[in-house]
Amino acid sequence: MSKPSKKKNVLLAYSGGLDTSYLAAWLTHEAGHRVTTVTVDCGGFTQEEKVELERRSAELGAVAHRTIDARDELFARVLKWLIAGNVRRGETYPLCVGAERGLQAEILAGVATLEGFDAVAHGCTGAGNDQVRFESALAVVAEDIEVMAPIRDGGIERDEERAWLIDHGFDASAADTTYSVNQGLWGVTIGGGNMLVEDRALPEDAWRWTRPSTSNGPASKGVRLTFEAGVPVALDGETLDPVELVERLNRLAGAAGVGRGYHIGDTVLGSKGRIAYEAPAAEVLLIAHRELEKLVLTEDQRFWKDHLGDVYGRKLHQGQLHEPMMRDVEAFFGSSQERVCGEVEVAFHGHSVLVQAASSPFSMLAASDARYGERPAKGSHPTGAIWLARTFAEPARLAKRAAHGGPAPVPTPQALQAAPEELPTEVPA
Repeated sequence: MSKPSKKKNVLLAYSGGLDTSYLAAWLTHEAGHRVTTVTVDCGGFTQEEKVELERRSAELGAVAHRTIDARDELFARVLKWLIAGNVRRGETYPLCVGAERGLQAEILAGVATLEGFDAVAHGCTGAGNDQVRFESALAVVAEDIEVMAPIRDGGIERDEERAWLIDHGFDASAADTTYSVNQGLWGVTIGGGNMLVEDRALPEDAWRWTRPSTSNGPASKGVRLTFEAGVPVALDGETLDPVELVERLNRLAGAAGVGRGYHIGDTVLGSKGRIAYEAPAAEVLLIAHRELEKLVLTEDQRFWKDHLGDVYGRKLHQGQLHEPMMRDVEAFFGSSQERVCGEVEVAFHGHSVLVQAASSPFSMLAASDARYGERPAKGSHPTGAIWLARTFAEPARLAKRAAHGGPAPVPTPQALQAAPEELPTEVPA
């Protein structure tokens, strides 16, 4: 990588992993820039890890380091809507960390603008989604700020980064891992290693937040969740702010083995990618929230919200947090959540979550005087269901008539065609 001629004050998005550790050292010692590292904390860090990030940053040559707590803002601006939309990629992956990038880029740009940095830098490679997410967000919120991406632009590979750190006297062991791990409030993703192919599982010692579990035996004790307007507000009757609730649920459900998964998805660049993920809180909350919605929303509300949830997740996955259409979808979500209030009891069974009961003051089940399978609603006409069935069948009936130029013959069921010798010749007495 060639050396730049002008020395600059650079604000580096810093996670402490191999890529950003390399950049902190290279930008300082090789390029001669004055580097300040900033970690936008979207969850997943212990206090000890935060202290180590600052120590490591200074060791690599940065002139300063700061950690910005963005967990509350992440929940209010992103995770709240992921719950409201029951958002999953590929009907599986709950967007554990990719959903953070737009907000992190926005905060990075805000610090750089307010404090007069010459450039911001990130450690994204040229082969992943994060480069697009960061660049998209920065292009909207800070189009005049210079963005530096030396690893991507220079085509630097991870083995080269390790070798450079070691050759220049830096300890690379802390960042020298087989797997690329990203963790945040909504979960942890694990890439690289066995995840680079489609036919291998993650070894047990590579999982971070969940312990092994078995599906044998009865469901274990779970939790009771309280929702108000679609937002989780209490756990087992104890009122908590959303961030604390998610963090506590990550520990509780993770200890029960809940939240593990694999995801093969379409990257922003068009190729396929595979990760393992652990999202204990997300798994529990999404399943519980969806069940509560079934109790209080109409079918059409859920139908359209499911479609918009898929659109919202796809745009967020692409780094389009700041697209105006996203605010429109959030407005729809917000309206749909007004009556998503109540309690949901869940149990943990192996790696699965079982919803055992749900209740709400806005329950449409409780509001009905019908009893499914037992009696229709009061005031309904006995022949109503017959005419409803015939109305639903009318398009298919007309299509069948049109295809045959008139009433079509009754088809012989395939099962009867296959084994006519088995048909009884006489009706038993």
